[in-house]
Amino acid sequence: MKTNFDRNFRVYRPTVAEISLPALSFNLRKIKKTVGDKTRVLFVVKANAYGHGAVAAAVFTEKEKLAWGYGVSSVEEGLTLRGAGVRSPVLVLGSLYPFESFVSAIHAGLTLTISSVEAARQAVSASKRLGKKALCHVKLETGMGRIGARKPSVIKIFEELNGSKTAVAEGLYTHLSSADTDPEFTARQLEYFSQTAAELEKDGRGALVKHTANSFAALNYPQSRWDMVRVGLAAYGCMDGFKPVLALKTRIVFIKTVREGAYISYDKSFKAPGLMKIATLPIGYGDGYTRALSNKADILVGGRRCRVLGNITMDMLMIDVSQVKEAAVGDEAVLIGRQGKEEITARELAAKALTIPYEITTLLSSRVPRVV
Repeated sequence: MKTNFDRNFRVYRPTVAEISLPALSFNLRKIKKTVGDKTRVLFVVKANAYGHGAVAAAVFTEKEKLAWGYGVSSVEEGLTLRGAGVRSPVLVLGSLYPFESFVSAIHAGLTLTISSVEAARQAVSASKRLGKKALCHVKLETGMGRIGARKPSVIKIFEELNGSKTAVAEGLYTHLSSADTDPEFTARQLEYFSQTAAELEKDGRGALVKHTANSFAALNYPQSRWDMVRVGLAAYGCMDGFKPVLALKTRIVFIKTVREGAYISYDKSFKAPGLMKIATLPIGYGDGYTRALSNKADILVGGRRCRVLGNITMDMLMIDVSQVKEAAVGDEAVLIGRQGKEEITARELAAKALTIPYEITTLLSSRVPRVV
């Protein structure tokens, strides 16, 4: 097995995130089958592939030809992929700033997101300076309220880019803000996008790569697929019908028996109602296992659910293993994943932490080795 640790010493701490490349392959193939051969798949690997390990995920995906290209949030993330040997298209989904970053992005062959006329001018300037073509996708604001330009400005952006000899607007896209919660608003976003695309096509720009769909839209709104879909959550198996790619595991490092009335962890947030067998695990919020799961989450030991007790600390947490009589130091504990007939998913933890699955996996810190 390979890890993301490049160290001259052995890693002793047993807390790891196991990454299943066969599951990733299954998910991407299923997505491709759903959207059809004519629709490209942009595999979103921003934020270290949602905590799964961007380099390993992208290198594997490129080798297996499972995606057309990759989506990242910053120039730095794109340069990391290029440094790892990834040669497929890489679209920087964020708004580039400072503008000097255009030079590095264009030099590395990254595709730029352009959301303003000024950004278009900077892209043209940088491409002329380098003598290298700047590939750009223009971001249309349809209701997300984050980055992007409305239709009049988008038309001006296209004029600015295509009026140069070194920059080209090869794509048009938008971001659906509520595809999984508000079909009516999503329909309005798609209609505005469609109207804008049609107007651009009147000016001879029909060859644009048009894309609007995230994972949910790609699977549930055929009209949102256009020429390409941008998938993350489904690819990582955090949606129904897909295989989870990440499993988070550790091992018991300490066991004790406490009496009735004993307190567990900071602020005395748990008081033992009776005699209990308590196990300590070497993982905490410093690893990205959020404190919001204190006294709420279950962890699998011996194929049984064991409740987290007390506040989760930076480096450790405690669980109730009273019903797992054979539990001992060194036994495996599964925080995300399957053990026996039981399974804990990122979606389950997200519901208990009042957040979303994206946050559960992206929170995992660099001190948790990703084992492929």
